[in-house]
Amino acid sequence: MTPRNQPRFDEAIRRFDLANSDDPRIELVDGSPQSRELLFSRRVYDWVLRLNPDASEALLLAARSHTLRRWMVPRDQYPKTTSGYHSWRNALAKFHAEQSQQILVELEFDPDTISRVTALILRTQFPADPDSRTLEDADCLVFLETKLHEYVAEWGPEKTLRILRQTMAKMTPQARSLARNLQYSQAVTDVVRQLDWQKFG
Repeated sequence: MTPRNQPRFDEAIRRFDLANSDDPRIELVDGSPQSRELLFSRRVYDWVLRLNPDASEALLLAARSHTLRRWMVPRDQYPKTTSGYHSWRNALAKFHAEQSQQILVELEFDPDTISRVTALILRTQFPADPDSRTLEDADCLVFLETKLHEYVAEWGPEKTLRILRQTMAKMTPQARSLARNLQYSQAVTDVVRQLDWQKFG
């Protein structure tokens, strides 16, 4: 592994966080208002390190920037259809990659690192690439741990169970094991209990 330029890496993380701190959507954490995307990116970053303490520089940069300024490409700009959803997700990935690239170029990261971060954000090598799988695992774990409970009432148990199955199918056995033992709300716990864990191996 190429030795990391720590000051430059730290500055990239600082700039990613500064960009995400502009998110107008707010979450309360222990009574304190926090920018939603800043919280999410930090949580994914932390999970990446839990899953792989030796995570590469590119993986950590991608973890912190793979949803950079997400609120600037709102879902309601696209049709409320399956194809509209996928178009939105593709546009988001491209937007996040461009936002990340801009900061990394300004900080004079080498082209190989920038290309690697871009590939991770765009998921061009998922699921074959181990780093891409780690990022996906971290993303899913944060969703399950902090976001899923928000959707249960809207989706209902049947749709929530379907989304849970789809989410688990994307995850590695290590991440599924961690997901099984997360602390969920009662509504989510009731759905999680319906999963056939043996099906996932």
